[in-house]
Amino acid sequence: MSNSNSIFSNIKGDFAAGLVVFLIAVPLCLGIALASGAPLFSGIVAGIIGGVVIGFLSGSQLSVSGPAAGLIAIVLGGITQLGAFELFLCAVMIAGALQLVVGIIKAGSIANYFPSNVIEGMLTAIGITIILTQIPHALGFDREAEGSTAFKHEDGGNTFTTLIDAFLNPEPLAIIITLIAIGILLVWQKVPALAKLQVLPGALVAVLAGIVINEVLLAAGSPMALSGNHLVSLPVANSFSEFAQQFTRPDFSGFMRADVWILGATIMIVGSIETLLCLEATDKLDPLKRYSSPNKELKAQGIGNLLSGFLGGLPMTSVIVRSSANINAGGRTKLSTIVHGMLLLVCAAFIPVLLNKIPLATLAAILIMTGYKLAKPAVFKHMWHNGKYQFVPFIVTIVAVILTDLLTGVALGLVVSILAILRGNLKSPYFFKKKSFSNGDITHLYLSQEVSFLNKAAIKTALEKIPERSYVIMDASNTMYIDFDVLQMIREFKEIKAPQKNIRFDLVGFKDVYQIENTLSDFVEDTPVKAIHDMEQLKTHKEFVFEDHRK
Repeated sequence: MSNSNSIFSNIKGDFAAGLVVFLIAVPLCLGIALASGAPLFSGIVAGIIGGVVIGFLSGSQLSVSGPAAGLIAIVLGGITQLGAFELFLCAVMIAGALQLVVGIIKAGSIANYFPSNVIEGMLTAIGITIILTQIPHALGFDREAEGSTAFKHEDGGNTFTTLIDAFLNPEPLAIIITLIAIGILLVWQKVPALAKLQVLPGALVAVLAGIVINEVLLAAGSPMALSGNHLVSLPVANSFSEFAQQFTRPDFSGFMRADVWILGATIMIVGSIETLLCLEATDKLDPLKRYSSPNKELKAQGIGNLLSGFLGGLPMTSVIVRSSANINAGGRTKLSTIVHGMLLLVCAAFIPVLLNKIPLATLAAILIMTGYKLAKPAVFKHMWHNGKYQFVPFIVTIVAVILTDLLTGVALGLVVSILAILRGNLKSPYFFKKKSFSNGDITHLYLSQEVSFLNKAAIKTALEKIPERSYVIMDASNTMYIDFDVLQMIREFKEIKAPQKNIRFDLVGFKDVYQIENTLSDFVEDTPVKAIHDMEQLKTHKEFVFEDHRK
């Protein structure tokens, strides 16, 4: 194993990154569980297993797994439909078993077909969504559950109406804590000596500052102090037995119900696609540009979901928010993911009271900085310079993910990307050389190496635009394949339409298998000898003007 992949090659950085991811994961796990209508502790269980178990088994060095916002609607609907969380846990176990099978049969290779512009758009959209959904928490408007990224809200509002409400109902101390936290994070990045202090990451300093400020004001009896839903709210157990009782066991009778199996299959499909998307995106963000096996990841996710369902946890996926935070915090191996899971376990068991003193505004500041790094203006500039066929699907993916959800947005981005590819194909099946002589032109149309049915429309349009009394030579010398429909169209044009428009249409280079007769065979400097001889008043071969019009 290479040094960059060794679990102990970056101990200080990975421990610091694991701590940062842990701080972010606590409210996200709780918020997602709350929004899903599940017991709060089920989110923590999923976070622990996602960090320790999946983190250990995964082939990815940087991906962080846990309960995902993208599954909230499915989980909420599933629990409501089944009528009991214990029955829902059977569906989670079924999803895990199916996921394990999918990984074993190596179906994860579908991830290789996600275009980079759509992945870039997904990352940027997630960054923007993080910023939009965290600004209310940064302002102290904490009515929406932490971790919810859905555009439409249950109360009939949406992300933008919540933003407006947040600006109209701010909490002064939350704003102060947010600004201080962002200031600390910026200073930690700008000052080299502090940036190298990996044992004490800026995110931890920001969290401690937020706790101290609020606790001082609470002790002083200030009305500005934050409490209640403005703070992290981890379930508190007064004894080990109470802690153990928070783990819910599945009702195994659910395995005999068809609706539970259908729900499990749904969770598997959605969770697997989201995992593969996030895995691909994480590899793009990896500073060391390592490749993660999608099949190994699916097997790890399958085992993790089996265990999560058995112990009372939510279904899990690879999560780009925590993964990108891990990378930004300096994580370089899977140790950081495992550390974050271990910290969740230890703190949930022994010091939940301390965690419940963390203002959500502080964590919002950390997430906003993470979101900005995913959606920097430089990303838009880079994609713009890549051309419209890269930029348009990129923008469509961003808008769609923000206004719908991750999977819907990516699906729309894929559709637009495919349409862009088709449009590109329609414009590139040929190029032509136009040679002008004293008494007329010769248009020499070269077919490309592969001419599929997708190219039919472009070639047909080009032939229809040829003016009357023209001379056209179609050259198939370099083609390896021409679709049957295209050949039929060429025959039809030569035999029917060309004579109708008084167009001379010669063919050259067509293979015998195409069953089309070549009418030319001799060439001089790319210009057919027969064509030159047939041009009246042609004084010399040097008289033509060469133009190359590429489509």
